[in-house]
Amino acid sequence: MGDQMQFIVEKLNQEPFRKNYNLISFDSLESLQLLQLLSDVLGEIDPKHAVDIREELPEQTAKRMLNLLGILKYKPPGTVSDLSAFRQGLVTGSKSVIHPVLHWLLQRTNELKKRAYLARFLVKLEVPAEFLQDDTVAEFNKQYEELMEAFKNLHKEHEHLKISGLSTAEIRRDISAMEEEKDQLAKRVERLKKRVETVQNHQRMLEIARQLRLEKEREESLAQQKQEQKSQLFHAEQRLQRAQVQLKEMQHVVADSKPESLMKKLEEEINFNSYLVTEKIPREVESKKTSVYFLQKVATEPAMTQADVTALESEINEINAQMNQLIEKRMMKYEPTDSKFSMYRQQASIISRKKEAKAEELQAAKEEMSSLERQMEQKSSQAHELQGSEVLTEEEFKQYVSKLRSKNTFYKKKRLEIAEMTAEYGILQRTEELLRQRHEAIQQQLQAIEEKKGISGYSYTQEELERVSAVKSEMDEVKGQTLDNMSEMVKKLNAMVAEKKASLAPVIKELRQLRQNCQELTQECDEKKIQYDSCAAGLETNRSALEQEVKGLLEECAQEESNYHYINCMKRTLEIQLQRAKEEMKAYVSPDPQERRKAVREQYTRIILEQENLGKKLREKQKVVRESHGPNMKQMKMWQDFEQLMECKRECFLKQQNQAAIGQVIQEGGKDRLVL
Repeated sequence: MGDQMQFIVEKLNQEPFRKNYNLISFDSLESLQLLQLLSDVLGEIDPKHAVDIREELPEQTAKRMLNLLGILKYKPPGTVSDLSAFRQGLVTGSKSVIHPVLHWLLQRTNELKKRAYLARFLVKLEVPAEFLQDDTVAEFNKQYEELMEAFKNLHKEHEHLKISGLSTAEIRRDISAMEEEKDQLAKRVERLKKRVETVQNHQRMLEIARQLRLEKEREESLAQQKQEQKSQLFHAEQRLQRAQVQLKEMQHVVADSKPESLMKKLEEEINFNSYLVTEKIPREVESKKTSVYFLQKVATEPAMTQADVTALESEINEINAQMNQLIEKRMMKYEPTDSKFSMYRQQASIISRKKEAKAEELQAAKEEMSSLERQMEQKSSQAHELQGSEVLTEEEFKQYVSKLRSKNTFYKKKRLEIAEMTAEYGILQRTEELLRQRHEAIQQQLQAIEEKKGISGYSYTQEELERVSAVKSEMDEVKGQTLDNMSEMVKKLNAMVAEKKASLAPVIKELRQLRQNCQELTQECDEKKIQYDSCAAGLETNRSALEQEVKGLLEECAQEESNYHYINCMKRTLEIQLQRAKEEMKAYVSPDPQERRKAVREQYTRIILEQENLGKKLREKQKVVRESHGPNMKQMKMWQDFEQLMECKRECFLKQQNQAAIGQVIQEGGKDRLVL
């Protein structure tokens, strides 16, 4: 603690703090002063935290400091309970909490300044997933991430440039070279302009070339927009498919859901999961741990031969036999045959095995069902892509059948109504025919009466006059109404035209001014674009030349570095060989016989003598084996013959014994018959 406080006081007395503390004055600071001091140090690292803590609440101060310490990756010592104590000590200004924080901050101030600066741009703003479903929010979030990546790359390039340390003289030389190239390009452009001026219609050709370039740029931008819209459409279709699948699943669940069935399903699932958690999975974990333990034990042991394996197998068989004997003794001793516990144990073991088997079958069925559901989703998506009809579920098929039934009943009802209407239509048609016949008879009688009276055709002429007068009155009314409508429409149109002219007059004036400005700006933009293209072409050529030069220099540097490492390795190898040769020469010329024996020459000489002696012994042994090979083979043949002879004698002896036993049995049977 004394060294820590001494370091803190020394750093605080230096720039930029200049506090003029000593150990006594620093140790006598109150909690509020310590918090202000910590806030000043944090403000030096991040200027946003240079505030007066008297102007904010203690909770805000603690939250602000904890947030910055978290960004700076400060790890307080201790466990979770110690972390809560650390937060409490930071709020109250405890010395045991603030002194280590100050020591840690003052040790690495420059590094923490850089980290705080980067945190302003690289601490990602977390957006909830439900908000990302909106296309606008998702697009802004994507732009935000792209800008963050661009900032990372720019910062890396900046640091690389700072480390590389380009001198101002080199930059000035580059600028002068670029200016010379710019002058050359300007002269070349002037020569090209003079050459082009002699061509007929050069202004029109330049204008056409400019329009072609603009159209190509527009075509590229439109192609890019088309690609983006295609990707957006594809993503939207995917989201729509997922939403439709979720909606169907939810509808299916809601259609079949009742409180009792849901509770029953939940109870079954809870029972199955509790069985897996409490019984099956712990047992499997324990067996896996045991097998891993034995495998690790086997892996740590040395390699075993076939003899060791055979010995272990025999030992395992013996132990298994002993275990079976002990189990039988225990059953005979503690479990009589009339006891029912054995039966209950057997039943319990059978039930537990059945339970495990059913649990495994259920788990396999669930996995198979999930795989089938995934396959069904894939097939439905493929069918949707092929613009096919979707497969109906059971509930949807039931609804479809019920709709068909209701439509069938509605169809039958309408069919009956049509039959009734047809019958009524036949009756009315017959009535009309009768009335027409009666009308014709009355007309004939009327004509006969008119002929008798001498006024033939009077009724027909009167009907025609009435009909014509009625039609004329209707036409007059329609003409009058049409003329009134036309006059009103003309008045409205004249009023609307006057209003539009009055409202469009200032807009037309403003549009003329804007068109003139647009032409001027377009002309200026074209001139700037030409200047930019020429400058960009020059800079691009210069950049490509510099890139080629840098690439060649890097390759040359890599080759030289490889040569350096190769020469260094060869040098080290030669030094080691030279050192070994010196040691060998020193040991060889040494008068001490012990040192001389350590020489490689002496060791190889001694090994050669040993191998020669061994070869001599092996040759003598080979000679002895060759000389005794013939007698030994004869002796082995004699022993084999002797073994065959003894085997034959044994078989003869066994046959003789069997024949004697059979004769004895026959004699005993004859005696029994005589007695009877």
